[in-house]
Amino acid sequence: MKLFLIAGEVSGDQLGYKLIRALRAKVPDVELSGVGGEAMTRENFVSLFPMSDIAVMGIFPVIARLPSLLERIDRTARAAVAARPDALILIDSPDFTHRVARRVRKILPDLKVVDYVSPTVWAWRPGRAKKMRAYVDLVLALLPFEPAAHERLGGPACIYVGHPLIERLADLRADDALKLNGPVLVLPGSRASVLARMAGAFGGTLEQLDAMRPGLDYVLPAAAAVETRVRAAIEDWKVKPRLALGEREKFAAFRSARAALAASGTVTLELALSRTPTVVAYRVPKFEEFLARRLVQASTIVLPNLILEENAFPEFVQEQAESATLAAALAEIVEDSPLRRRQLAALDRLKGRMILPDGARPSEKAAQAIVELVNTTI
Repeated sequence: MKLFLIAGEVSGDQLGYKLIRALRAKVPDVELSGVGGEAMTRENFVSLFPMSDIAVMGIFPVIARLPSLLERIDRTARAAVAARPDALILIDSPDFTHRVARRVRKILPDLKVVDYVSPTVWAWRPGRAKKMRAYVDLVLALLPFEPAAHERLGGPACIYVGHPLIERLADLRADDALKLNGPVLVLPGSRASVLARMAGAFGGTLEQLDAMRPGLDYVLPAAAAVETRVRAAIEDWKVKPRLALGEREKFAAFRSARAALAASGTVTLELALSRTPTVVAYRVPKFEEFLARRLVQASTIVLPNLILEENAFPEFVQEQAESATLAAALAEIVEDSPLRRRQLAALDRLKGRMILPDGARPSEKAAQAIVELVNTTI
Protein backbone atom coordinates (compact mmCIF):
# COMPACT_ATOMS: atom_id res chain seq x y z
CA MET A 1 0.00 0.00 0.00
CA LYS A 2 1.31 3.43 -0.98
CA LEU A 3 -0.05 6.63 0.59
CA PHE A 4 0.75 10.32 0.08
CA LEU A 5 0.14 12.43 3.22
CA ILE A 6 -0.02 16.24 3.45
CA ALA A 7 -0.01 18.08 6.78
CA GLY A 8 0.27 21.86 6.74
CA GLU A 9 0.50 23.00 10.37
CA VAL A 10 1.42 21.81 13.85
CA SER A 11 -2.01 20.40 14.71
CA GLY A 12 -2.00 18.38 11.48
CA ASP A 13 1.53 17.19 12.20
CA GLN A 14 0.34 15.89 15.58
CA LEU A 15 -2.51 14.00 13.93
CA GLY A 16 -0.15 12.81 11.21
CA TYR A 17 2.42 11.12 13.41
CA LYS A 18 -0.26 9.17 15.28
CA LEU A 19 -1.84 8.19 11.96
CA ILE A 20 1.54 6.97 10.67
CA ARG A 21 1.95 4.73 13.72
CA ALA A 22 -1.56 3.35 13.35
CA LEU A 23 -1.14 2.73 9.60
CA ARG A 24 2.13 0.86 10.12
CA ALA A 25 0.51 -1.26 12.82
CA LYS A 26 -2.15 -2.33 10.32
CA VAL A 27 0.02 -2.45 7.18
CA PRO A 28 3.68 -2.89 8.23
CA ASP A 29 5.07 -2.45 4.71
CA VAL A 30 3.01 0.64 3.85
CA GLU A 31 4.97 3.21 1.78
CA LEU A 32 4.50 6.80 2.92
CA SER A 33 5.56 10.07 1.31
CA GLY A 34 4.39 13.68 1.23
CA VAL A 35 4.66 16.73 3.49
CA GLY A 36 4.85 16.75 7.27
CA GLY A 37 6.44 18.38 10.28
CA GLU A 38 8.78 17.46 13.08
CA ALA A 39 6.51 14.91 14.75
CA MET A 40 5.94 13.03 11.49
CA THR A 41 9.65 13.23 10.68
CA ARG A 42 10.44 11.51 13.98
CA GLU A 43 8.41 8.58 12.64
CA ASN A 44 10.90 8.22 9.76
CA PHE A 45 8.63 10.12 7.41
CA VAL A 46 10.60 12.07 4.80
CA SER A 47 8.93 15.40 4.02
CA LEU A 48 9.10 16.88 0.53
CA PHE A 49 10.08 20.23 2.12
CA PRO A 50 9.91 21.73 5.65
CA MET A 51 6.31 22.08 6.78
CA SER A 52 7.16 25.54 8.06
CA ASP A 53 7.24 26.65 4.40
CA ILE A 54 3.44 26.44 4.31
CA ALA A 55 2.43 26.90 7.97
CA VAL A 56 1.24 30.49 7.52
CA MET A 57 -1.77 32.01 9.31
CA GLY A 58 -3.56 35.30 8.73
CA ILE A 59 -4.50 37.21 5.59
CA PHE A 60 -1.50 39.52 5.43
CA PRO A 61 1.19 36.86 6.09
CA VAL A 62 -0.38 34.68 3.37
CA ILE A 63 -0.35 37.57 0.88
CA ALA A 64 3.28 38.32 1.71
CA ARG A 65 4.32 34.74 0.96
CA LEU A 66 1.85 34.01 -1.83
CA PRO A 67 4.40 33.27 -4.62
CA SER A 68 6.20 30.77 -2.38
CA LEU A 69 2.93 29.14 -1.29
CA LEU A 70 1.73 28.75 -4.88
CA GLU A 71 5.06 27.14 -5.77
CA ARG A 72 4.69 24.69 -2.87
CA ILE A 73 1.14 23.82 -3.96
CA ASP A 74 2.37 23.07 -7.48
CA ARG A 75 5.39 21.13 -6.22
CA THR A 76 3.30 19.02 -3.84
CA ALA A 77 0.72 18.23 -6.51
CA ARG A 78 3.39 17.15 -8.99
CA ALA A 79 5.05 14.96 -6.35
CA ALA A 80 1.72 13.32 -5.49
CA VAL A 81 1.03 12.55 -9.15
CA ALA A 82 4.56 11.16 -9.63
CA ALA A 83 4.18 8.91 -6.57
CA ARG A 84 1.04 7.26 -7.99
CA PRO A 85 -0.25 6.45 -4.48
CA ASP A 86 -3.26 4.31 -3.62
CA ALA A 87 -4.70 7.27 -1.72
CA LEU A 88 -4.00 10.92 -1.03
CA ILE A 89 -4.48 11.85 2.65
CA LEU A 90 -5.16 15.52 3.42
CA ILE A 91 -4.57 16.39 7.08
CA ASP A 92 -6.34 19.66 7.97
CA SER A 93 -5.03 22.97 6.46
CA PRO A 94 -7.75 23.02 3.76
CA ASP A 95 -6.52 26.25 2.14
CA PHE A 96 -3.37 24.38 1.11
CA THR A 97 -4.30 20.70 1.01
CA HIS A 98 -7.53 21.11 -0.94
CA ARG A 99 -5.82 23.12 -3.65
CA VAL A 100 -3.35 20.28 -4.03
CA ALA A 101 -6.14 17.70 -4.10
CA ARG A 102 -8.03 19.49 -6.88
CA ARG A 103 -4.92 19.56 -9.08
CA VAL A 104 -4.10 15.92 -8.42
CA ARG A 105 -7.68 14.75 -9.03
CA LYS A 106 -7.68 16.35 -12.51
CA ILE A 107 -4.67 14.23 -13.49
CA LEU A 108 -5.55 11.09 -11.50
CA PRO A 109 -9.36 11.01 -11.56
CA ASP A 110 -9.55 7.54 -9.96
CA LEU A 111 -7.25 8.31 -7.04
CA LYS A 112 -8.93 7.99 -3.64
CA VAL A 113 -8.72 11.18 -1.57
CA VAL A 114 -9.31 11.25 2.19
CA ASP A 115 -9.70 14.48 4.15
CA TYR A 116 -8.66 13.97 7.79
CA VAL A 117 -10.35 16.85 9.69
CA SER A 118 -13.43 18.39 8.17
CA PRO A 119 -13.36 22.06 7.20
CA THR A 120 -15.83 24.07 9.27
CA VAL A 121 -18.54 23.92 6.61
CA TRP A 122 -21.14 23.83 9.39
CA ALA A 123 -20.08 27.30 10.55
CA TRP A 124 -19.28 29.25 7.42
CA ARG A 125 -19.08 28.86 3.64
CA PRO A 126 -21.36 25.81 3.70
CA GLY A 127 -21.21 25.58 -0.09
CA ARG A 128 -17.72 24.10 0.28
CA ALA A 129 -19.23 20.78 1.39
CA LYS A 130 -20.91 20.10 -1.95
CA LYS A 131 -17.85 21.28 -3.91
CA MET A 132 -15.66 18.84 -1.96
CA ARG A 133 -17.51 15.90 -3.54
CA ALA A 134 -15.61 16.56 -6.78
CA TYR A 135 -12.22 15.75 -5.23
CA VAL A 136 -12.76 14.11 -1.79
CA ASP A 137 -14.05 10.56 -1.35
CA LEU A 138 -14.15 10.38 2.44
CA VAL A 139 -13.99 12.85 5.31
CA LEU A 140 -12.68 11.67 8.69
CA ALA A 141 -14.39 13.94 11.22
CA LEU A 142 -13.07 14.93 14.65
CA LEU A 143 -16.42 16.20 15.92
CA PRO A 144 -19.48 13.92 16.29
CA PHE A 145 -21.97 16.27 14.62
CA GLU A 146 -19.95 16.68 11.41
CA PRO A 147 -21.19 13.56 9.51
CA ALA A 148 -24.77 14.84 9.79
CA ALA A 149 -23.63 18.30 8.70
CA HIS A 150 -21.99 16.95 5.54
CA GLU A 151 -25.06 14.88 4.73
CA ARG A 152 -27.31 17.92 5.19
CA LEU A 153 -25.06 20.10 3.03
CA GLY A 154 -24.54 17.55 0.25
CA GLY A 155 -20.90 16.92 1.08
CA PRO A 156 -18.77 13.77 0.65
CA ALA A 157 -19.16 10.63 2.74
CA CYS A 158 -18.13 11.47 6.29
CA ILE A 159 -17.53 9.34 9.38
CA TYR A 160 -16.68 10.30 12.95
CA VAL A 161 -13.30 8.87 13.97
CA GLY A 162 -12.96 10.72 17.27
CA HIS A 163 -11.15 13.79 18.52
CA PRO A 164 -7.51 13.30 19.60
CA LEU A 165 -8.35 14.74 23.01
CA ILE A 166 -10.36 11.65 23.93
CA GLU A 167 -7.06 9.76 23.93
CA ARG A 168 -5.96 12.02 26.79
CA LEU A 169 -8.85 11.64 29.21
CA ALA A 170 -6.50 10.14 31.81
CA ASP A 171 -4.37 13.30 31.59
CA LEU A 172 -7.39 15.58 31.86
CA ARG A 173 -9.55 13.93 34.52
CA ALA A 174 -9.06 13.13 38.19
CA ASP A 175 -11.20 12.63 41.29
CA ASP A 176 -14.10 15.07 40.92
CA ALA A 177 -14.35 15.40 44.71
CA LEU A 178 -11.02 17.22 44.71
CA LYS A 179 -12.01 19.76 42.07
CA LEU A 180 -14.37 21.82 44.20
CA ASN A 181 -11.40 22.86 46.35
CA GLY A 182 -9.05 23.42 43.41
CA PRO A 183 -7.93 26.57 41.59
CA VAL A 184 -9.81 28.69 39.07
CA LEU A 185 -8.12 28.45 35.68
CA VAL A 186 -7.59 31.63 33.67
CA LEU A 187 -7.08 31.08 29.93
CA PRO A 188 -7.02 34.39 28.03
CA GLY A 189 -5.44 32.86 24.89
CA SER A 190 -1.82 32.51 23.82
CA ARG A 191 -1.75 34.21 20.42
CA ALA A 192 -0.60 37.81 20.76
CA SER A 193 -3.72 39.31 19.15
CA VAL A 194 -6.17 37.31 21.29
CA LEU A 195 -4.20 37.90 24.48
CA ALA A 196 -4.12 41.65 23.80
CA ARG A 197 -7.90 41.74 23.32
CA MET A 198 -8.80 39.59 26.34
CA ALA A 199 -6.19 40.48 28.98
CA GLY A 200 -7.89 43.62 30.27
CA ALA A 201 -11.30 42.03 30.73
CA PHE A 202 -9.83 38.89 32.31
CA GLY A 203 -7.69 40.88 34.75
CA GLY A 204 -10.69 42.93 35.82
CA THR A 205 -12.76 39.76 36.21
CA LEU A 206 -10.28 38.25 38.65
CA GLU A 207 -10.22 41.46 40.68
CA GLN A 208 -14.01 41.53 40.99
CA LEU A 209 -14.36 37.79 41.59
CA ASP A 210 -11.71 37.95 44.33
CA ALA A 211 -13.83 40.58 46.09
CA MET A 212 -16.97 38.44 45.74
CA ARG A 213 -15.35 35.11 46.65
CA PRO A 214 -12.21 35.84 48.71
CA GLY A 215 -9.51 33.22 49.05
CA LEU A 216 -9.73 31.60 45.61
CA ASP A 217 -6.56 30.33 44.00
CA TYR A 218 -5.93 31.33 40.36
CA VAL A 219 -3.77 29.48 37.84
CA LEU A 220 -2.93 30.46 34.27
CA PRO A 221 -1.64 27.52 32.15
CA ALA A 222 0.73 28.64 29.40
CA ALA A 223 3.19 27.09 26.99
CA ALA A 224 6.81 27.85 27.88
CA ALA A 225 7.25 29.46 24.45
CA VAL A 226 4.76 32.24 25.30
CA GLU A 227 5.73 32.77 28.95
CA THR A 228 7.28 36.21 28.33
CA ARG A 229 4.23 37.37 26.38
CA VAL A 230 1.82 36.16 29.05
CA ARG A 231 3.77 37.69 31.93
CA ALA A 232 3.77 41.04 30.13
CA ALA A 233 0.00 40.82 29.54
CA ILE A 234 -0.81 40.21 33.23
CA GLU A 235 1.79 42.59 34.67
CA ASP A 236 -0.83 45.19 35.64
CA TRP A 237 -3.40 42.72 37.02
CA LYS A 238 -4.19 43.44 40.67
CA VAL A 239 -4.97 39.76 41.27
CA LYS A 240 -2.21 37.74 39.63
CA PRO A 241 -2.62 34.04 38.84
CA ARG A 242 0.20 31.55 39.25
CA LEU A 243 1.60 30.35 35.93
CA ALA A 244 1.50 26.63 35.10
CA LEU A 245 4.14 26.25 32.42
CA GLY A 246 4.37 23.38 29.98
CA GLU A 247 2.07 20.49 29.18
CA ARG A 248 2.60 18.52 32.39
CA GLU A 249 1.71 21.44 34.64
CA LYS A 250 -1.17 22.37 32.38
CA PHE A 251 -2.82 18.96 32.60
CA ALA A 252 -2.24 18.85 36.35
CA ALA A 253 -4.06 22.19 36.63
CA PHE A 254 -6.94 20.91 34.49
CA ARG A 255 -7.33 17.81 36.65
CA SER A 256 -7.63 19.85 39.83
CA ALA A 257 -9.53 22.93 38.59
CA ARG A 258 -12.81 23.89 40.22
CA ALA A 259 -13.79 26.28 37.38
CA ALA A 260 -12.34 28.21 34.47
CA LEU A 261 -12.55 31.47 32.57
CA ALA A 262 -11.46 30.87 28.98
CA ALA A 263 -11.20 32.60 25.65
CA SER A 264 -13.08 30.63 22.98
CA GLY A 265 -11.02 27.96 21.24
CA THR A 266 -10.03 24.30 21.41
CA VAL A 267 -9.18 24.80 25.08
CA THR A 268 -12.91 24.84 25.84
CA LEU A 269 -13.12 21.24 24.66
CA GLU A 270 -10.18 20.32 26.91
CA LEU A 271 -11.99 21.95 29.81
CA ALA A 272 -15.22 20.12 29.00
CA LEU A 273 -13.48 16.74 28.86
CA SER A 274 -11.71 17.54 32.14
CA ARG A 275 -15.17 18.16 33.64
CA THR A 276 -14.37 21.74 34.58
CA PRO A 277 -17.31 24.20 34.75
CA THR A 278 -16.39 27.12 32.53
CA VAL A 279 -17.34 30.63 31.45
CA VAL A 280 -16.28 31.52 27.89
CA ALA A 281 -15.54 34.98 26.56
CA TYR A 282 -14.29 36.33 23.26
CA ARG A 283 -13.73 39.59 21.45
CA VAL A 284 -12.75 40.31 17.86
CA PRO A 285 -12.01 43.59 16.05
CA LYS A 286 -15.06 45.44 14.75
CA PHE A 287 -14.43 44.61 11.09
CA GLU A 288 -14.21 40.88 11.95
CA GLU A 289 -17.45 41.16 13.91
CA PHE A 290 -19.11 42.78 10.88
CA LEU A 291 -17.99 39.91 8.62
CA ALA A 292 -18.86 37.20 11.15
CA ARG A 293 -22.42 38.40 11.60
CA ARG A 294 -22.96 38.01 7.85
CA LEU A 295 -20.93 34.88 7.14
CA VAL A 296 -20.88 32.64 10.23
CA GLN A 297 -23.91 30.38 10.50
CA ALA A 298 -23.16 28.53 13.74
CA SER A 299 -25.39 29.28 16.72
CA THR A 300 -22.44 29.31 19.13
CA ILE A 301 -18.66 29.84 19.02
CA VAL A 302 -18.02 27.26 21.76
CA LEU A 303 -17.15 23.71 20.65
CA PRO A 304 -18.72 21.88 23.63
CA ASN A 305 -21.96 23.80 23.05
CA LEU A 306 -21.95 22.81 19.37
CA ILE A 307 -21.46 19.16 20.26
CA LEU A 308 -24.18 19.22 22.93
CA GLU A 309 -26.55 21.42 20.90
CA GLU A 310 -27.12 23.49 24.03
CA ASN A 311 -25.33 26.35 25.78
CA ALA A 312 -23.78 24.34 28.59
CA PHE A 313 -20.90 26.81 28.87
CA PRO A 314 -22.22 30.39 29.07
CA GLU A 315 -20.55 32.53 26.43
CA PHE A 316 -20.05 36.26 26.38
CA VAL A 317 -18.86 37.95 23.19
CA GLN A 318 -17.84 41.47 22.24
CA GLU A 319 -19.38 44.07 24.58
CA GLN A 320 -20.87 41.32 26.77
CA ALA A 321 -17.35 40.10 27.60
CA GLU A 322 -16.78 42.67 30.33
CA SER A 323 -15.43 42.10 33.81
CA ALA A 324 -18.56 42.54 35.94
CA THR A 325 -20.60 40.13 33.82
CA LEU A 326 -17.84 37.52 33.69
CA ALA A 327 -17.19 37.75 37.44
CA ALA A 328 -20.89 37.29 38.22
CA ALA A 329 -21.08 34.23 35.95
CA LEU A 330 -17.97 32.70 37.51
CA ALA A 331 -19.22 33.35 41.04
CA GLU A 332 -22.15 31.03 40.32
CA ILE A 333 -20.02 28.05 39.31
CA VAL A 334 -17.05 28.18 41.69
CA GLU A 335 -19.30 26.77 44.43
CA ASP A 336 -21.67 23.81 44.55
CA SER A 337 -24.68 25.51 42.98
CA PRO A 338 -27.56 24.31 40.76
CA LEU A 339 -25.89 25.99 37.76
CA ARG A 340 -22.62 24.18 38.44
CA ARG A 341 -24.44 20.85 38.73
CA ARG A 342 -26.28 21.48 35.45
CA GLN A 343 -22.96 22.17 33.72
CA LEU A 344 -21.43 18.99 35.10
CA ALA A 345 -24.40 16.90 33.92
CA ALA A 346 -24.04 18.39 30.44
CA LEU A 347 -20.31 17.60 30.40
CA ASP A 348 -21.08 13.98 31.22
CA ARG A 349 -23.36 13.87 28.18
CA LEU A 350 -20.60 15.41 26.06
CA LYS A 351 -18.16 12.68 27.02
CA GLY A 352 -20.76 10.09 26.01
CA ARG A 353 -21.11 11.68 22.58
CA MET A 354 -17.38 11.88 21.95
CA ILE A 355 -16.17 8.47 23.11
CA LEU A 356 -16.11 5.93 20.28
CA PRO A 357 -18.56 3.05 20.88
CA ASP A 358 -15.91 0.36 20.39
CA GLY A 359 -13.36 2.13 22.58
CA ALA A 360 -10.95 2.56 19.65
CA ARG A 361 -8.38 5.34 19.55
CA PRO A 362 -9.08 8.05 16.94
CA SER A 363 -5.81 7.39 15.09
CA GLU A 364 -6.66 3.67 14.88
CA LYS A 365 -10.16 4.44 13.63
CA ALA A 366 -8.77 6.81 11.00
CA ALA A 367 -6.17 4.30 9.84
CA GLN A 368 -8.77 1.55 9.59
CA ALA A 369 -11.05 3.75 7.46
CA ILE A 370 -8.18 4.56 5.10
CA VAL A 371 -7.12 0.92 4.76
CA GLU A 372 -10.70 -0.17 4.06
CA LEU A 373 -11.17 2.54 1.44
CA VAL A 374 -7.96 1.56 -0.35
CA ASN A 375 -8.71 -2.16 -0.20
CA THR A 376 -12.08 -1.64 -1.89
CA THR A 377 -10.26 -0.27 -4.96
CA ILE A 378 -7.21 -2.54 -5.19
